[in-house]
Amino acid sequence: MMKIEKATYVRWAVFVAATALIVYFLPRKNNNSYYYEVNRPWAYSLLTAPFDIPIHLDSVRAAGVRDSIEAGFEPVYYRDHNIEKNALSQFAGRLNGSDIELSPLERNRLLDRVRKIYENGIVDTETYSSISQGRLSSIRVIHENVALSLPTSRYRSARNAYAYIDSTLNDVRFSRAISAAGLSDMLVPNVLLDTAETERLHNELMQRAMAPIGVIQQGERIIDRGDIVTPQLHTILRTYEDIARERGGAKSGDYIYPIIGQTLYIVLMLIALYSYLYFFRREYYSSRRTILLLMIVITAVTLFAFGMSRAFISGLYLVPFAIVPVVLVIFLDARTAFFAHIVTVLTATIAASFPLEFIFLQYMAGVAAINSLKELTKRSQLIRTALLVFLAYALSYIALELFHTGSIDKLSMRMFGFLGINAVFVSFAYVAIFLLEKTFGFISKVTLVELSDINNHVLRELSEECPGTFQHSMAVSNLASAAAHRIGANVQLVRAGALYHDIGKIDNPAFFTENQHGVNPHDSLDPRQSARIVISHVTDGLKRADKAKLPDRIRDFISEHHGAGKAKYFYNTWCNAHPDETPDPAPFTYPGPNPRSKETSLLMMADAVEAASRSLKDHSAEAIATLVNKIIDSQIADGLHDDSTLSFRDVKEIKDVFTTRLRTMYHARISYPEIVKPAKSTQ
Repeated sequence: MMKIEKATYVRWAVFVAATALIVYFLPRKNNNSYYYEVNRPWAYSLLTAPFDIPIHLDSVRAAGVRDSIEAGFEPVYYRDHNIEKNALSQFAGRLNGSDIELSPLERNRLLDRVRKIYENGIVDTETYSSISQGRLSSIRVIHENVALSLPTSRYRSARNAYAYIDSTLNDVRFSRAISAAGLSDMLVPNVLLDTAETERLHNELMQRAMAPIGVIQQGERIIDRGDIVTPQLHTILRTYEDIARERGGAKSGDYIYPIIGQTLYIVLMLIALYSYLYFFRREYYSSRRTILLLMIVITAVTLFAFGMSRAFISGLYLVPFAIVPVVLVIFLDARTAFFAHIVTVLTATIAASFPLEFIFLQYMAGVAAINSLKELTKRSQLIRTALLVFLAYALSYIALELFHTGSIDKLSMRMFGFLGINAVFVSFAYVAIFLLEKTFGFISKVTLVELSDINNHVLRELSEECPGTFQHSMAVSNLASAAAHRIGANVQLVRAGALYHDIGKIDNPAFFTENQHGVNPHDSLDPRQSARIVISHVTDGLKRADKAKLPDRIRDFISEHHGAGKAKYFYNTWCNAHPDETPDPAPFTYPGPNPRSKETSLLMMADAVEAASRSLKDHSAEAIATLVNKIIDSQIADGLHDDSTLSFRDVKEIKDVFTTRLRTMYHARISYPEIVKPAKSTQ
């Protein structure tokens, strides 16, 4: 009772913790915020204007207007006459120096040339570069509060002006005079950019160009479900959200009610999962570690999805949701894996911009993942699964785009890239499988295949030290796995468990019939001593399993294959030898426990039936069927399978498989005729 109560406590504590974490990290959005994209359908109900909304140019037209303004915009410059006067005065003074070898007429000619350069205008290097590249054909000058547009063709930079003067006065004496007077220091820009006025004028032009072109009045329709979000509607919706955000003033209920709704949504999703487990997978529902596995996987993937949706635009499509069914189909079963996948996807849909499209994509990916991993026996199968998941994603995305837009031109290479990265993440599921195996004690099919390799150290030792036991284990493995396949049990687990169930016999091989060759050491022992030695192969097997670090599921086969049954041969022998004494069953009873799963129950039946069939002298169908029924019915009558999940229908199927298989094993073979040599003639 305490065990049941503890399992119940853990189950619902995990439920509450998962709900709290998911609700806490859920993306929050106010009632005036929506997810939408240009040229995609509006996914919400009718939206009407709660206040007047100005209509601005859509992004495409606004960009065109801005480009037009930038192309034709004339920056504002001003002419600094003081710079011009000071430069000319200083240059004239230097020309009058005694070291200048020019006549007064030549000096005036040079000064007039410099004056002419300043009258045309000297600009800074950046401005001159724009002029020479054709990007600035005119500028705006403010003269007596009047803006004048002037061409820039006459403007020169200081360096270009110096080169012009030096090249036009083609005389070595002028060159020496220019250098001696330091003309290069005198030539500085006198036409300067008016930064403040340029920015003011630029902003004014932009504001006029971007002014509203209309208004949506309060109560007027904005958009309805299914309408395509055109660039103009996209701009109107953005304006609506900005105004609503600025107005603010949300009531407390506007925050509380959405959280209550989100919490209820998550609770209902998880209750649906628990209900499925309770009604259809009771063994999972009763297992603490299975509940922990399910809830941790679902919660972890969901929280990762919320984080990715915040970090990237369309980041939700980078999340490998298909890893959920991949992991769970390996550890549990396909039906549970699919149910958990749907719960995860529907929970993460809260963060999706387009919920229906998102659900469809993840549904198809999950189906592809589950169908491709019916039996995972090689790690390379995960690569194949990842490729199939990507193919499912790609085809589903193409279908959605063609359905919504009617054109293949709208397909986004960026989305294909996201889906490709997603599929790559799915191929890394082996890392998650390994970690979960170590954390929760589950065992994957890949590990079972590795354990079933008869070149394994433990099995090789069994075959060398106990060849008869090894052959018995192989026969039991084949018998039990055939029955497991018939009743839908874990075939690979049964096969591996059967190979290891008798490894404890390695310590005393001669005390077990299948390894004896004429000499039976039990003949000289008391039945209780013999029983102790035979029963000890269970505890010895568990010690060897610990040393070899075998998984718990394999250890279960070792401890449960005799359950809490009796070593009946020695028990009956003792009773026959002491008819007047009351027998104590304890020395003849295995430590147990009784089988607690379909797989270990199957092994108990197959072990007893295979061993008993070796003593049959009559291998007819009737004799084999009688033996199978007698042994299995005896075990059931002794209560050895009471803790198992086998049904009466399963038992009937198991009996049929055992009978058929044993008949095949022991069928009569024809004898090959000898060649009769003709008698030699005596004549």
